[in-house]
Amino acid sequence: MSRIEWTEPDRPNAPFQYARWHSESDSPAPRRIVLADDRMKADTAHRLACEGTALLWRGDFHGARQLLTALGRRVDRKAPAPAATPAESFHRHRRARGHRARVLGMLLVRLDGDHALGLRRAPDVRAACREAYGPPDGPMVVSLRELLGVIGAHEWRVKGVHVPALEARIHPHYGVFSPVRGEYVDLVARAPLPAAVAQEAPRPRTAFDIGTGTGVLAAVLARRGVDRVVATDISPRALACARGNVERLGLGGRVEVVDTELFPAGRASLVVCNPPWLPARPTSAVEQGVYDPGGAMLHGFLAGLAAHLEPDGEGWLVLSDLAEHLELRSREQLLADFDAAGLRVVDRLDIAPRHPRAADVTDPLHAARAAEVTSLWRLAPR
Repeated sequence: MSRIEWTEPDRPNAPFQYARWHSESDSPAPRRIVLADDRMKADTAHRLACEGTALLWRGDFHGARQLLTALGRRVDRKAPAPAATPAESFHRHRRARGHRARVLGMLLVRLDGDHALGLRRAPDVRAACREAYGPPDGPMVVSLRELLGVIGAHEWRVKGVHVPALEARIHPHYGVFSPVRGEYVDLVARAPLPAAVAQEAPRPRTAFDIGTGTGVLAAVLARRGVDRVVATDISPRALACARGNVERLGLGGRVEVVDTELFPAGRASLVVCNPPWLPARPTSAVEQGVYDPGGAMLHGFLAGLAAHLEPDGEGWLVLSDLAEHLELRSREQLLADFDAAGLRVVDRLDIAPRHPRAADVTDPLHAARAAEVTSLWRLAPR
C-alpha cells in the first residue's frame, strides 16, 4: 500500500495529514486531493474527478452517496458511439465502464485506525472492512464506491444466497463470485453422473472441482453422493469462503478444499470446472469470476483434463457461449481446443439464462445476452 497526503486548512498546527491508500482494483493513489462536503456541487465534483482530482469527503454519509449517484448520471450522459461489430461493442462498453469506475472512484473516504467511518450518519462498517481488508493497521483511505461494495458483500455474507439444488444457503465472501446466477449450479445438479461415479465401487469415488470459488459445486457433488470431492482454488478469499460453506453444510468430512492452481495431485472419476466465461482482463477481484485474460484457465483445464481422469471418467466444462455472441471466441475455436487436448464430446446440456440483464433492452450488450446459453459439456479422452 502507498501513502497519500492532503492538507487540512482547519488544522493550522497539523495542516498535513497522511493515511495509507488502498484499492482493490489496484488503482494508483491520486496525486491531487481536495476536501469536499455537502456544499460541493455535483458539476464541480464531476469536473474535478474527470481532471484527476480526488475528493476526500468530510460531510454527511448519505450526502456522499447522493453525490456518487449524481456523478454516475453525469458520466452516463455520454453514451458510447455505435459499434460495427459485437466485439467492438464489447470493447467500447468495457472502456466506458472503466472510465465510469475511474471517475466515481475519485470520491474518497477515510477509515480510522479501527476501520470505523467517521462521517455523520455513517453505518458501522468495521465488521465489513475486517472481512474484506483484514485486521486494521492504522488509518486508510478508500473510494466510497469500493466501500459500498464491501458493505454490500458483508450483507450478502450474512444473509447468504439460497441455492435450490442444495436446499440451503451459500454465504459468499467479498471478492468471491456469488452463485446468484443459478443456471450453472442447476446443470451440475441434474447432469447424469458418469458410470465410474454412479456405480458402486470397491474404493471411494472421487471428484475434483477446479476453481471452486464459494464451494457451491463441490457441495452439490457431495450431496449427489460423490464420496470425496477435492475443491481447488488459488484465491485466499475463495479458499476461506469455500471452507466455511463446506463446514456450515456439514460436508467437511467429504469435501477437501486445497490451495493449488487448477488440478490437485492424482486422478478423479469426475472433474468439474466452471471457468470465467469471457477472455478479457478483469479490473477488480470479483471480476476474476467473469473475465479470464486470453482464456488461460479454460485452456489450462482442457490441456490437463485427460491426464487427471480415471478410466471411464468424465470432465464437465460449464461454460456460457456469451463470448461467442460477442465474437470474442468462436464455437469452432472451442471445439478445436477440445480436439487439441485429446478430448471428445460425450454430450451437452444447455440452459437459458434467467438473470434480469438478459431481458434489459437498455444494456449495450443486450443482443448477445438475450441469445446467451450456458452449457455443460461432458468430455472424455479420445
